Amino acid sequence: MVHASPASAKTMMRFEMRARRRGLAAETPEAARRAADLLPLEKLPPFKIVSGYSAQRAEFDPWPLMRRLTAEGGRLALPVATHRDAPLIFRVYDVSASLVPDAFGIPSPGPNAEEVLPDLVIAPLVAFDRDGGRLGQGAGHYDRMLANLRAAHEVFVLGLAYAGQEVARVPAEPHDQRLDAILTETGYIDVRKD
Repeated sequence: MVHASPASAKTMMRFEMRARRRGLAAETPEAARRAADLLPLEKLPPFKIVSGYSAQRAEFDPWPLMRRLTAEGGRLALPVATHRDAPLIFRVYDVSASLVPDAFGIPSPGPNAEEVLPDLVIAPLVAFDRDGGRLGQGAGHYDRMLANLRAAHEVFVLGLAYAGQEVARVPAEPHDQRLDAILTETGYIDVRKD
């Protein structure tokens, strides 16, 4: 029996799960609000700077959750690609300022926004498992960014997804960064190993 490498298994899973995510987005329009309401704030470590993201295509909408976390006192930042091959950075998002396309065309705070290091990162994903495995878009930007953040200081990574994006196991490679928890429209899953 021939087994697929983790990289090729990820490619196949990504194709299937993107289609599933599109269906889930269409079927559950209230998912983002429900998830934000279900977040147990007492499960989070103390945080000052929260990084969200600008949802692309059928990614789970993070804005209700980001609004809830900023209402709890967190400053909001968004990831920014300054160059296609450079690690992502974070800039403070001021709701009165316009977002501008970054190196990938994703709406992001402009170059005049303050650069920061978040201590809570809301991560988009294509699929997840209950051990904290995260399948991303495939370019490795979040894995590199999370590795850099974790080398600099304590950071809590919260995956945000539809419950239907859960799989039994995400194929893992050595560079993959794990989630600390996942939030869906059906609840909170703590995957940290104490």
